[in-house]
Amino acid sequence: MSSGRQLVKGLALKLSPDSPGREPVDNALTRIQLAYPALARGARRIADYVLAQPHRIVSMSITELSEATGASEGSVINFCRRLGLSGFQQLKLSLAQESVRPVHFIHEDLERDDDLDTVCRKIFHSGIQALRDSLSVLDVKQLSRAVDIFRTAKRIEIYGIGSAAPIAEDAHYRMLRIGLDAKVVIDSHVQAISASRTGPDVAVLTVTHSGATHETVAATRLAREAGARTVVITNFARSPIQAYAEVVLFTMARETLFRTEAMTSRIAQLCVVDALIAALALADYDRSTATLKQTFETLSIKRF
Repeated sequence: MSSGRQLVKGLALKLSPDSPGREPVDNALTRIQLAYPALARGARRIADYVLAQPHRIVSMSITELSEATGASEGSVINFCRRLGLSGFQQLKLSLAQESVRPVHFIHEDLERDDDLDTVCRKIFHSGIQALRDSLSVLDVKQLSRAVDIFRTAKRIEIYGIGSAAPIAEDAHYRMLRIGLDAKVVIDSHVQAISASRTGPDVAVLTVTHSGATHETVAATRLAREAGARTVVITNFARSPIQAYAEVVLFTMARETLFRTEAMTSRIAQLCVVDALIAALALADYDRSTATLKQTFETLSIKRF
């Protein structure tokens, strides 16, 4: 066994079987990079230190990291929790695993001289990694809450702007197919008007990669102020829209120079929507299957 694998095993054994978060995550460094813009100055010092020398963190104590970064031990723990980790031990275990199993294709940007084969490999690998990372941050309890919200709503409104608009339209189509009363709004002016006229019997689904698009943040805020229950699909990091979301379903898609949010983030968003629709359908299985059959028969007139 290599020294790296021994280190991972040794760290795992130090965590008691009953301690939460004893399993490593595959994307600790990516989580730090995505959360970085929203971190406070002290947390950024910790992030900078970890990103610069992740291999050193594995053999450090929390006290040593605290002294090296000038941050308190409590700040280190809070930093780990901002990443969705249980604490410093899970961070160490995750960094140790990344050093043992580096994935070289993660977040590779396209180069000017890349041939078509390389372009395809990078794009496909990036999409695969976005799905893996998004699965690791998708909170099943939050998904269950979203299902309850949409099942009990009399009407569902779905908002998306720009590259999120096709995802919102897909969610609308899928909800109609299983018998939910839903409508999609992708015009920002109509969004504002419609959101202001919602109420406690309305549920709103907002899709936004950045969570900081003015139009969708405003629409979600107006809906929440009107009493609607709000669910947001957004990328992993703190963003303004989360202040107006009752439930947040995270994706994790790291964009680079050529892969803007129109690419990997949409793959992750579509998978979250798929999981949401599947959960909704299973929660009301008989009605959903009956409606799917009926809508399938209706659509048969469109086929030869």
